[in-house]
Amino acid sequence: MESDLLESLDRIVEVRSSTRSEILRDLVRAEITREASRSSTWAVGALTIVYDHHVRDLTEKLTELQHSLGDHVRSTMHVHLSEDLCLETIVLNGPANELSELADKILATRGVKQGGLEIFTDVPEPHGHAHKHAHPHPHGAHKGRGG
Repeated sequence: MESDLLESLDRIVEVRSSTRSEILRDLVRAEITREASRSSTWAVGALTIVYDHHVRDLTEKLTELQHSLGDHVRSTMHVHLSEDLCLETIVLNGPANELSELADKILATRGVKQGGLEIFTDVPEPHGHAHKHAHPHPHGAHKGRGG
């Protein structure tokens, strides 16, 4: 490894009070997740966006997009940041590559200022149903939508 790269790594190690091994392990995990996000591996994701709710029809477009995604959307949280800006976190599940495509579509919507998708691939796939069952959910989930 080049000396300037190693020095940069050592600065990160020092700031994080960590070790080179721990930092390298984190980098490998991140790369494995990035690669898995290109595959059909089952995943959950958290898409967080900041948008200007004054942009014409944007709120309706975002709602329509989420409804069109069906069971891919598990929950949403909406926060008013200012008179103009809102933050929304959308929890998704499905094949990782599909989640990435869905996120790209939402992030490209006019009026969305910024955002990002965090994908988690080491999660179990639901046991053969799409959350349309009658047994109780003590955590308060209902039909997979929040808001």
